[in-house]
Amino acid sequence: MKTPTALQALIDDGVIDEVLRPLKSGKEAAVYVVRSGDDVRCAKVYKDMAQRSFQQRVQYQEGRKVRGSREARAIGKATKYGRKQQETAWKNAEVDALYLLRDAGVRVPEPYGYYHGVLVMELVTDADGFSAPRLGEVELTPEQAREFHAVLMRQVVRMLCCGLIHGDLSQYNVLVGPDGPIVIDFPQVVSAAGNNAARRMLLRDVNNLTASLGRSAPELLETWYGEEMWAIFEAGALLPDTPLTGALEHDEREADLDSVRDAINDARQEALIRQQGREAAAQDD
Repeated sequence: MKTPTALQALIDDGVIDEVLRPLKSGKEAAVYVVRSGDDVRCAKVYKDMAQRSFQQRVQYQEGRKVRGSREARAIGKATKYGRKQQETAWKNAEVDALYLLRDAGVRVPEPYGYYHGVLVMELVTDADGFSAPRLGEVELTPEQAREFHAVLMRQVVRMLCCGLIHGDLSQYNVLVGPDGPIVIDFPQVVSAAGNNAARRMLLRDVNNLTASLGRSAPELLETWYGEEMWAIFEAGALLPDTPLTGALEHDEREADLDSVRDAINDARQEALIRQQGREAAAQDD
C-alpha cells in the first residue's frame, strides 16, 4: 500500500520498515499495521484538531497537567501558540497514560515509542495471530462474561489507583486477546482527582461494560461496582487489589428539601450583595 505521509518520517528514521495495511480509522486517529524488523506492530496517527469530530475536548481535558507554566498560560489565554500546545497535550495524553498504566499492571497494549506525533505500540492479536476482535464482536458464554467483567472491573480499579479514568470505555474500546480483555484508546483519559466530572465518567465507563456483558450474564446488571469503587476511592482507601462485591447500600433517607432551598437562597443573596458592592466601588472610581 502507499505509505501515509505521517508514517514516512518513521520509515526514514528507521523506526519502522514498512506499512502493511490500515487497521482502523476513528474520530481521533487512524491506526496502521506496520513492520519493525521481525516484529509486527501498530502505529496510531492522531488526527489534527480540524479533522476530528470529537466535540467534548474541554470536558475531558479539565485537570490534566501541562508540561510547563508558559504552556499552561498560553492554553488558558487560547492564543495560537496555546492552541498548538493544547493539541500537543491532547496527543501526549494517551502516550503518558499507556506507559503509566502498563507499569502499574493494567492490561493495555505495550507502547514502543512516540515519534513525530505517531504512537507505535503492540498489535494485539487473537490466538491465530490475527488482529484481536473487539469485545462487542465476540459471542460469550455466561461464564466468560462474568470472568471478563471481573477482569475489567479490576482494570478500572487499577486505573483509578493511578489517578486516571478511561473516560470513553465500552465494548468498542476493549480487545479480546488469547488471555482475555485488553483496554485500548486513551486520548480522552480523565484525571480522577482534577476533573469535576470524574465520578460521572467512571460510572459511565463501568455501566457501559456492565450493560454489554450483562447481555450474556444478566445478573451483572444488578451490580454497583462503579459506585462502590468510587466511594472507596473518595475515602482514600482504594488499592489495586481491594476486594469488591458489587453491592451497594442505597441511602433511602428523605432529602431535606427546605434546607437545600435555604442554602441556595442564601448563596444567591450573598452573590447579590457582592455584586452590588462591586458596582458601588466601580461608581466611586
